[in-house]
Amino acid sequence: MRVLILSQYFWPETFRITEVAIALRDAGCEVSVLTGQPNYPDGEVFEGYSSWSLLTQKYQGLEVFRVPIVPRGRRSALRLILNYLSFVVSAGILGSWVLRHRPFDAILVFAPSPILQVIPAIWLARLKGATLLTWVQDLWPESLSATGFVKHDALLGSVAKVVRWIYRKNDCLLVQSEAFVGPVRLMSGGTPVRYHPNPGDLPSESAENLHSPVEFGTGFNVVFTGNLGTVQALDTVLKAAMLLRMERDISFVLVGSGSRSDWLESEIARLGLKNVRLTGRFAPSAMPAIMERASALLVSLVRSPIMSQTVPSKVQAYLAAGKPIIAALDGEGGRIVKAAGAGVTCPAEDAEALAVAVKQLRDMPVQRREQMGANALNYYQENFEPRMLAKRLLQVLTDTKRRQR
Repeated sequence: MRVLILSQYFWPETFRITEVAIALRDAGCEVSVLTGQPNYPDGEVFEGYSSWSLLTQKYQGLEVFRVPIVPRGRRSALRLILNYLSFVVSAGILGSWVLRHRPFDAILVFAPSPILQVIPAIWLARLKGATLLTWVQDLWPESLSATGFVKHDALLGSVAKVVRWIYRKNDCLLVQSEAFVGPVRLMSGGTPVRYHPNPGDLPSESAENLHSPVEFGTGFNVVFTGNLGTVQALDTVLKAAMLLRMERDISFVLVGSGSRSDWLESEIARLGLKNVRLTGRFAPSAMPAIMERASALLVSLVRSPIMSQTVPSKVQAYLAAGKPIIAALDGEGGRIVKAAGAGVTCPAEDAEALAVAVKQLRDMPVQRREQMGANALNYYQENFEPRMLAKRLLQVLTDTKRRQR
């Protein structure tokens, strides 16, 4: 099957869609990717790329077409809006031109916010006679309201109308969380909706044989990895660290970068938190070795209805690491950790409960923590292993194409 993946984000940016594209290739698909110039998360175009260029490159047997894009910048709402809109325009106009001689059976849109990036895919699907499937990663307009980006009810209502139109132009809608099925189906106008979770990473060299760029002490190291942004409830993590500052063997290690990196650095200094470290961001290839040396892995989100329906992609990565997990979040993410028997959970944005959870895990017998890690890996293999999910996705693509005929 000839598949075009349309995604604003792709390698060398660290999004799951890269692993999905490679796994689809391994499952026998001929995969092409239409994407922008990489600039996430720091807002500057990566070295070796140009904002305004059209570029075709090969990556692990995939043909990648890159269109011009306005870099997102840092802490600029206007630049962020221009970043989103520029991809919609470039993918629709220039994308259709660079792909003009290439036939496709299916177009798959990887759709974190904003959902507007599906619009050029609707046009391309019509041009190519291809089936269109959108993999919904965030609920709109709920995400806009939850993040505070849009607060006006009339504007949110207008966005909802656009989302309904987009959903109904699809042949199938995939959702990354079981909790998304109901809300998406209400707006889909009869378009089939199917749960398809985000996979973990493809297998690589054993983390035990890799060198960790982060040095760990001999105590109980709670490691958070990924985006350091507004929805990760990092102020709650610092409050929990403050409550645990007299527990000399407990430390928090925050691995990553994001919009709150500078705030975290200044706040750690202001509070004099000796038990919190910021390491900066590392290449994805370094993450397995870092997680292998953690005592526990921490995932946290703010408290909101939309966040309780979302499964952060780091949950899959943590399960694959085979380490006990501390899930400081509500809803689906916590449900998965409980179902797996992979760690401890506590409510979102509850610093006291998070501190208790950390101590509870530290005080467990080593054998029980090891069993949690083994449970995590087993659950991952049964539910989130990427090649298994790629075969399932290929079947969905094939069935959807067959219905189109």
